[in-house]
Amino acid sequence: MKKKHYTLNKYLFIELLATIALIVLTLFFYFFHIGHRTPIKIGATYMTMNNEFYPILNEQIANKINNKNDLLLSRDPALNQRKQIEEIHSFIQKGVKAIIINPVNGKSSQLNKALKEAKEAGIKIIVVDSPIKNSKYIDCTIESDNYHAGQLDAKYLLSQRKHGKILLLEHKSAISGVERIKGFTDTIHKSKYAKNFKIVKRLNTYGQSETSLPLVTKTIKEGTSFNIIMSLNDRAAIGALAALDSTKYPHRVFVYSVDGSENMKKMFSINPNIKATVAQSPLKMGKVTTKVVYRLIENKKVPKKIIIPVDLINQKNLTQHNISGWQ
Repeated sequence: MKKKHYTLNKYLFIELLATIALIVLTLFFYFFHIGHRTPIKIGATYMTMNNEFYPILNEQIANKINNKNDLLLSRDPALNQRKQIEEIHSFIQKGVKAIIINPVNGKSSQLNKALKEAKEAGIKIIVVDSPIKNSKYIDCTIESDNYHAGQLDAKYLLSQRKHGKILLLEHKSAISGVERIKGFTDTIHKSKYAKNFKIVKRLNTYGQSETSLPLVTKTIKEGTSFNIIMSLNDRAAIGALAALDSTKYPHRVFVYSVDGSENMKKMFSINPNIKATVAQSPLKMGKVTTKVVYRLIENKKVPKKIIIPVDLINQKNLTQHNISGWQ
C-alpha cells in the first residue's frame, strides 16, 4: 500500500514539474520575442521647430510610436531646404519604413528627387500640414483646411468692416501659407465690397515672428499706411503686433491670423488689435498621422488626402476653446 502511494506521489510530482517547466518556457519565449522585436524606424522632418505647432505635432506622433516600442527619428532643418534633403537621404540610409515630412519648400524639384529616391527604396511618405505640389511620390497628405481658414478670416473681416488697406504676411514657399492667403484674398475680391479694399504690401515673413517684426517695422517707417493685417500664422502676426507697439503706430489695426496657438489666444484679452485666428489642431493631426503611418507600413489602403476641419476663434467664442494650450 505504501509503495503504491509513493508511486502515485512520484507521478504527481513529475507532472507538476512538467507543468511548471512548460509555463516557464512559454513565458521565456514570449518575453524573448517581445524583448528582441526589431523596432520599426520612422523618420520625421519639419520645416522648423521654431514654431510651437510642430513640437506639439511631433510630440503626439512620438508618444504613439514609442508606445508601440518603435523609434521616431525627428529632425529640424530650420527652414533650410538643402538640410531637409540631406535628412531624407539620412533616413534612407538608416532604413526607415516611413517618412513624415513637413516641407521647407513644397514646390522644390530637388525635394521631389529626394522623395523619389525614398519611394524607390520602399519607404512610405506622409506629408503633414503643408502639401507638396508634385504629389506623385506621396502616399498621403494630411493638412488643415488651409484655403477655408483664409476664407473664415475674410468673412469675419467683412462682417466688421467694408473698406480698408491690407498688409499681407506670407510664406511663399509653404503651400499651406499660400492657400491661406489665397482663401482670404479670393473672398475679399469676390465680395460686393471688393473695390473698397486695397492690398498695400505683401511681406515674405517665412511665418516667423523674428522675421515679421523687422519687416513690418521697416514698412511702417517707410510710410506705408494700413489698417488690416492678414497673417499666414500666429507667429508672424505676433511679430507684427510687436512692430506696431515698438513704432507706436498711430492707427488702429485689425489683425487676422491662422493657428489658434496658446500665445495668440491669451493675447486676445490684452491686445484689442487681435480680431481673429483660425484654429487648426496639431493634436488631431498627430493622431491621424500616426494611424496613417502604420496602415501604410502594413500595406493597407489610406486616402490620398486627409483634410482636417478648422474653425474661427474671436473674442466672442474664445471661452469655448482651450486657452492654455492647443486644440
